[in-house]
Amino acid sequence: MKPSKHLITAALPYANGPVHIGHLAGAYLPADIYVRFLRLKGEHVKFICGSDEHGVPITLRARKEHTTPQAIVDKYHSVIKKSFEDFGISFDIYHRTSDAVHHETAQDFFKTLYAKNVFIEEVSEQYFDEATGMFLADRYITGTCPNCSNTNAYGDQCEKCGKSLSPRDLINPHSQLSGQPPVLRQTKHWYLPLDTMQASWLQAWIEGKRDIWKSNVYGQCKSWIDQGLQPRAVTRDLDWGVKVPLPNSEGKVLYVWFDAPIGYISATKALTDDWKQYWQDSSARLVHFIGKDNIVFHCIVFPAMLKAHGSYILPEQVPANEFLNLEGEKISTSRNWAVWLHEYLQDFENKQDELRYTLCATLPENKDNDFTWKDFQARVNNELVAIFGNFVNRTMVLIDKYYEGKVPPAGNLNQTDNFLTAQIFETIGKIDKCISNYKFKDALFEYMQLARAGNKYLADNEPWKTFATNPDRTATVLNASLQVVNYLAQLANVFMPFTAVKLLKMLDVPQSDFKTMLAGISISEGHQLQKPSLLFQKIENEQIAMQVQKLQQSKTEVLVQAASEKAVIAYEEFEKLDLRIATILAAEKVAKTDKLLKITLKVGNEERTVVSGIAHCFNPENIIGQSVMLLANLAPRKIKGIESKGMILMADDGSGGLAFMQPSKDVASGNSIK
Repeated sequence: MKPSKHLITAALPYANGPVHIGHLAGAYLPADIYVRFLRLKGEHVKFICGSDEHGVPITLRARKEHTTPQAIVDKYHSVIKKSFEDFGISFDIYHRTSDAVHHETAQDFFKTLYAKNVFIEEVSEQYFDEATGMFLADRYITGTCPNCSNTNAYGDQCEKCGKSLSPRDLINPHSQLSGQPPVLRQTKHWYLPLDTMQASWLQAWIEGKRDIWKSNVYGQCKSWIDQGLQPRAVTRDLDWGVKVPLPNSEGKVLYVWFDAPIGYISATKALTDDWKQYWQDSSARLVHFIGKDNIVFHCIVFPAMLKAHGSYILPEQVPANEFLNLEGEKISTSRNWAVWLHEYLQDFENKQDELRYTLCATLPENKDNDFTWKDFQARVNNELVAIFGNFVNRTMVLIDKYYEGKVPPAGNLNQTDNFLTAQIFETIGKIDKCISNYKFKDALFEYMQLARAGNKYLADNEPWKTFATNPDRTATVLNASLQVVNYLAQLANVFMPFTAVKLLKMLDVPQSDFKTMLAGISISEGHQLQKPSLLFQKIENEQIAMQVQKLQQSKTEVLVQAASEKAVIAYEEFEKLDLRIATILAAEKVAKTDKLLKITLKVGNEERTVVSGIAHCFNPENIIGQSVMLLANLAPRKIKGIESKGMILMADDGSGGLAFMQPSKDVASGNSIK
């Protein structure tokens, strides 16, 4: 049965910074292509998105910039919304989760599940900052990663090695708010029992998607299911977010992972009074476009929430993309290793479609892919300019030259002409099949194949040579070429909407729907065309060099900033450090680790054990007898079951390695460093 309605959502971007090309390629461009094609086919569709405006990173950014979370989300909501508009992402609504409609919707959703006794209520110990008087979210806690010894790992993940962590995994944890070590205190929260849901229905439902969802999506879900799902907290201690709508729950908000997907529902509510037709009608279709980091939330957690509520349909498709890298490196907002959409348009004014085209051609649909500025230049110059633009321009210019811009008669078509016409309808069918199966790169390829076919047809028939000797043939060739241009213009709305507007204006024809295109459209003989103009311009080497230089400069600036970001401390704080000379007596690798060494030190008349993350730089047998500097009064900490008493101080050699710090002459072990 044909669905009566399509509800298409794109992941809610987090409003603590602008959006970059990785975001566009991950979710928003494929979603926009899909929605534009559905609309072209006359389908009933709503395209939903909005800013995700709650959670810890926003509060962290607000503290760093000495402002309020609301000011942060107001700023970046506007920046993000404008970037999407500038690139033609055709949302029916771009909402925000700080809106009152969302808070009410999320609280009602929570209360429904609470009334149905869905949640587990549990008291647990969590880190508390006594200096600020508040419980600490995972991202408010930093310490040393037990895996790679990165001293700035977060309580949920080490961004250096990528390992997922919990705050209790960290060595020497401290609060980002006060700098003090946190303490454990009891607090009450509510949990979604994903383990019981897995057993009762969720596992079977996921298994039913094996041949429906993309392999990368199903594979990640299967991995989580095989490991066994665990209850997941739906509330947290924080002062920014949707308040928990229960008595005696002051200082608690809904966890951002819980309230954010409800943002799709609240955005639909804000868009139309008929929102239930899209969310609670079994004939409607729900499709989520996301990046791979959101697969678990949209394929496991959100469906579990919807099912527990009982009134909502579940997603039919979640065509998640993998990650887009930049110049061979992972895009990183913290390192400013990104191409920001608003900055792109400052450097490449009115060239939205050039980026849309390149990103679509390199979409990371099944595996991570790479964007490079050289590839961008090559695709624009060799494909959009040399093939697509060249074909359109030559056709339009020749008609303007020979027929004063009026469409010439079709004349008698030969086998070559009919073959070109057949390619038009074959291409439309292929594009339909590709997009219906979420294969947007393939769809764009087929679209460009039609432009290539038109370009070759025009070059092979050389109408500029036959005009004097066989004007009828010239008219036929130019008429046939123009019909291809018309179909390219109509279909361009899906991939390159700004180009579609320009080209349809030059042709002076309206946008046709898919049904009309399949029935056959033609621009009539004698129709007056507008004056031709170039659709695309070449990207020069200097422009590309500037972009590469900008990236390298960003990398340098981040390194300099990181080196200068250490907080100023009082002398009294420094006086607390007991720094001493020590000598390495023995060293051995810690089992099942790559970077940890168990080191026995002589510190005066004492021997003590220190676990140090230097195994990637030094062989244990080569450092026996080495003189080192030791932070001797660091609180003992168990690392991999070994009690470590102190920290060896090392210097970064500037190339990823480490160097021992030692005195310029022999100094007795145990002597103080002053």
